[in-house]
Amino acid sequence: MLDIKAIDRTGATYNVEVQLTTYEGLVQRMVFYACELYAGQLKSGDEYQTVNPVYTIWLVNGILWPDATAVHHAFRLTDNDSRRVLGETLEIHTLELARYNVTESELRSASELDCWLYWLLHAHEYEPEVLTDLLPQRAIRQATEILTRIAQMTEDKAMYDAREKALRDRKWEMAARERKARQEGKIEGKIEGIIEGIIEGKIEGKIEGKIEGKIEGKIESIQMLQGLLYMPLSDEQELVAMSLEQLETMRSDLQEKLRSRTPS
Repeated sequence: MLDIKAIDRTGATYNVEVQLTTYEGLVQRMVFYACELYAGQLKSGDEYQTVNPVYTIWLVNGILWPDATAVHHAFRLTDNDSRRVLGETLEIHTLELARYNVTESELRSASELDCWLYWLLHAHEYEPEVLTDLLPQRAIRQATEILTRIAQMTEDKAMYDAREKALRDRKWEMAARERKARQEGKIEGKIEGIIEGIIEGKIEGKIEGKIEGKIEGKIESIQMLQGLLYMPLSDEQELVAMSLEQLETMRSDLQEKLRSRTPS
């Protein structure tokens, strides 16, 4: 996977990869990726002279060659005898960060490559002003400014996202409360409507219209009122044995109890 792939004004491709571990086959992988990038430029019908140089740079957090001492290795297509280089084609650069040991006090006399490596490894440890004074090279200063802008944008975005989240959460909470209140209001309204209907005769009128003059109707009315009052239902045989006047008195008493329990 490419960590960074950039193309300059001349068309040359730069592939920068960060490798956290070393393992068998890593060198072959480096060569394969570089060749893949180089050959991948050529499309059907293109001429070979249209292919641009490819430079791959590997920042390796480890040691590739234990018998070496240099941090930087540059590999090019070179003739062993004449040392002729096939320039502007393909290059592979490796930087073994485990070998890097330049200190802050040595930066003034360090090479540009060493300064870049110090910036890559330690930029996060300094404030931008201090880092610019420590590494005043034009290109490194530009990189520091860009890094600072990115950091500020990230902080601003984090603050903006946190504020937006808080607003969304607040709106959601208020909407949830409103929905809950409406739902409770509907349920409460239905219950109150049933009770008020019985008290005011809206439901009672329908019931009485069916049971008037009939003992069975009185019994039904009594048991309904007992249910609304959460009372045990009277035995139907006992109610049948009562006179119509007794049933009416019992129904009236239950209705009065229901009225007294209903909020005004």
